[in-house]
Amino acid sequence: MNQPLTRRQMLRTACAATAFVGIAPRLTRLQAAEPAQYELPKLPYAFDALEPAIDAATMQLHFEKHHKAYIDNLNKALADQPDLRSLPIAELVRGLVPGKSPAALVNHGGGHLNHTMFWESLRAPRADNRPDKALSELIARSFKTFDAFREQFTKTALGRFGSGWAWLALDGRQELIIRDTVNQESPLMFAQQPLLGLDVWEHAYYLKYHNRRADYINAWWSVVNWDSVASRLDNVSSK
Repeated sequence: MNQPLTRRQMLRTACAATAFVGIAPRLTRLQAAEPAQYELPKLPYAFDALEPAIDAATMQLHFEKHHKAYIDNLNKALADQPDLRSLPIAELVRGLVPGKSPAALVNHGGGHLNHTMFWESLRAPRADNRPDKALSELIARSFKTFDAFREQFTKTALGRFGSGWAWLALDGRQELIIRDTVNQESPLMFAQQPLLGLDVWEHAYYLKYHNRRADYINAWWSVVNWDSVASRLDNVSSK
């Protein structure tokens, strides 16, 4: 899935090559730098910051093992494609088409992006956790009321058979929609902009909730970072 280099990328490559020729005599005992790789992002809170909604053990396992595995496997899949590996993860995922793009990129690229957004969309529990007035009104215009939105989103998350995600997203008409995706597919792969995602893979909740996905979803509502959702929406609207 090679993509043509942009003019900026070609200039960057040419400059790097020129610089290397100039300093080559001094590199007799040094190795050339490794190409850029995707890395595990810094978690913006402690593992126990979301308790009791999401327990510390689940957070640590989910972040350090599952998310890291997606990143490691993505880097392996792109080992011989540094032009793709240098792309921002959202840009890489936006160019993927499930069923047509390599499965390793869909699964692991989507897994990296989805989890990164997931961590950013969480914060310490709050009672009656709701978005601010502006976002609440926007949600209400699309779903009648915030409570109706929450009910429909919960139904979608519960109805996702097997592993996957539930999403609040913007469609091609810039309208709010609720949808689900299988495994690690992202709305970006369908020309939709994800604003809020809920991981309903069993690894996201099984240590604490076992097979009680409904209890996990109900607790998750208390830790949604609505400021992050609003910021993501603002960024999309300003483009």
